Amino acid sequence: MRAVRLHRFGGPEVLAVEEAAAPEPGPGEIVILVGAASINPFDRKVRTGQFAAGPEPAQPVIIGVDAAGVIDAVGPDVTGWAVGDPVFGLGRATYAERAVLHAWARTPDGVDDATAAAAATAGEAAVRSFELLGLAPGARLLIDGGAGGVGTVAIQLARRRGYQVIATGSPANQDYLRSLGAEPVPYGDGLADRVRALWPDGPDAVFDVAGKTIMDVLIGLAGEPQRVVSIANFDAADTGIQVTGGGGDPVAALAEVAEALAAGELRIPVRTYPFADVVAAHTDSESGGIRGKLALVRE
Repeated sequence: MRAVRLHRFGGPEVLAVEEAAAPEPGPGEIVILVGAASINPFDRKVRTGQFAAGPEPAQPVIIGVDAAGVIDAVGPDVTGWAVGDPVFGLGRATYAERAVLHAWARTPDGVDDATAAAAATAGEAAVRSFELLGLAPGARLLIDGGAGGVGTVAIQLARRRGYQVIATGSPANQDYLRSLGAEPVPYGDGLADRVRALWPDGPDAVFDVAGKTIMDVLIGLAGEPQRVVSIANFDAADTGIQVTGGGGDPVAALAEVAEALAAGELRIPVRTYPFADVVAAHTDSESGGIRGKLALVRE
């Protein structure tokens, strides 16, 4: 099969489309014929070697953690699913013609693969964070970093759950955030004052998506560290906030995302690239300021 691989760590230029062995599903897994795979910040960290044991990979690496397509093979112990079923979900080595998923949901009718793939990691991260915060309908949630992939999805899922939402973004993204259902505020100096002008008592909780705001500011708004969850600022764990990079119930989270997509309550701007243009896709991803998500689509 064709896959995007790297033989050394570095910038986008280390990625290349090459021939690779097709994967086989293990227990509780499926292999899909990939229609689209989204680009996530985690992919850049793998590409640059942040999780590597050595200075260079021991063997070629295929990156990617989510995808959408149709089932090509079903692993042991998997029941209720068949070859040809349309699905999206979380997996490994998804920048390829075929990829393994370990958690998935059925892609709703009328939802294209690029949108479904874009919803997978972002939606799971948002739902996982909401569960950690334990919010009830009507709760006031500040989402710090609302215009990117996770923020775009999180705002809409939060509103679907009945939360009130303030989201931060650049001045150019204020109308965009409002269109998603959030009350927008610019990020940067003076953020606490701008939030309290709308919510004098502050938010009930903060979801830190971008990892750029000084943590003391977010904790001060939430009232206590445990009312802040971050998926971006792992260096802030010693402040007492909740930092999360995984866990929870991904299958349940993806089911919630699928319901939102099916109901037309989740829309995601997706810029697509053919797999052959993966270098350009990663270069654009790192340029910042992108609304929604980027995705690779199989030619």
